[in-house]
Amino acid sequence: MKLAKRVEALTPSTTLAITAKANQLKAEGHDVIALGAGEPDFNTPIHIIEAAYESMKEGHTKYTASGGLLSLKKAIVNKLKQDQGLTYETSEIIVSTGAKHSLYSLFQAILDEGDEVIIPIPYWVSYPEQVKLADGTPVYLEGKEENGFKITAEDLKNVITKQTKALILNSPSNPTGSLYTADELRAIGEVCLEHDVLIVSDEIYEKLVYGGVKHTSIAELSPELKKQTIIINGLSKSHAMTGWRIGFAAGDAKIIKAMTNLDSHSTSNPTTTSQHGALAAYNGTQEPVEEMRQAFEERMNKVYDRLITIPGITCVKPNGAFYLFPNATEAVSMTGFNSVDEWVEALLEEEKVALVPGSGFGAPDNVRLSYATSLDTIMEALDRIERFINSKRK
Repeated sequence: MKLAKRVEALTPSTTLAITAKANQLKAEGHDVIALGAGEPDFNTPIHIIEAAYESMKEGHTKYTASGGLLSLKKAIVNKLKQDQGLTYETSEIIVSTGAKHSLYSLFQAILDEGDEVIIPIPYWVSYPEQVKLADGTPVYLEGKEENGFKITAEDLKNVITKQTKALILNSPSNPTGSLYTADELRAIGEVCLEHDVLIVSDEIYEKLVYGGVKHTSIAELSPELKKQTIIINGLSKSHAMTGWRIGFAAGDAKIIKAMTNLDSHSTSNPTTTSQHGALAAYNGTQEPVEEMRQAFEERMNKVYDRLITIPGITCVKPNGAFYLFPNATEAVSMTGFNSVDEWVEALLEEEKVALVPGSGFGAPDNVRLSYATSLDTIMEALDRIERFINSKRK
């Protein structure tokens, strides 16, 4: 059986080999510390769980509308109004099986062969693959480390062509935790308006921001930018609901309708029980969200302060998400390895610490370290990393 070209063209995740090796070592009884987690280490708040359970007992176990419950769409409209001052109609909202699914459906709905999508580096691993699956062409634009891994308006101008259909912005970012300021977004937005480039604003880490900074959506900066933007968001990170698979997109009604039609032939609808849990998440207390944010901020500060004392490691301090993205090139050089990927593999083999190589995010000089696990565990991992470097130093 010959596979379709679209799947044969997919780039395997560079994290798979490390993950498989870590799991193998764990199965063999080794004390492996895995710092690759892409989900909060908190359970879903109890009021959300109870609401979902009650919904099932009340008989809400059937199909819903393909684009989601009307009541949930209204809750999302209210959330966008309260949090960002944005006004949407329910016809401009689609509820999907996770933010990743929202992105997938969006690209399927807007891209034709040859259409280009600008993807800043470092990027979340699924962006390029989803663009390619929609017959689009990823165009990579490096966000310089000295600029907090963020692109500039001038950078953007230099890569836009007649084939450019969209720009992806992820703020706060996975893997860097970088957060764009309102002024930076405004400048980028002006370029997109000038060249009629759709802005795909992935705001899944919106609630996880630190240091007293404010998250700004590019859509809230002007009515023109709102029309030019599709917001992607969801509950996975903000409410520790990764397994519930509820995300949403907000934007132009024509695009949202196309996505809804597409989903009607793929998923039918997001899981009914999860939608009722999402209703409780958006309409209920937000105290657990803030408690989780504060816990992550405390961890980030302590882990960052310890990380930058390790020889050969430098790191841009993030403003959001739950990742650090240190540069390990000096550590690789002083320990005699040929690449960061090779260094990461040896670290796992010898000290049983699993990091995610930055090559998977388009940044081969870096590694991604998640602090979505206990502080004691992370500190033990950092001790092991320092011991590994010192034992190999030439």
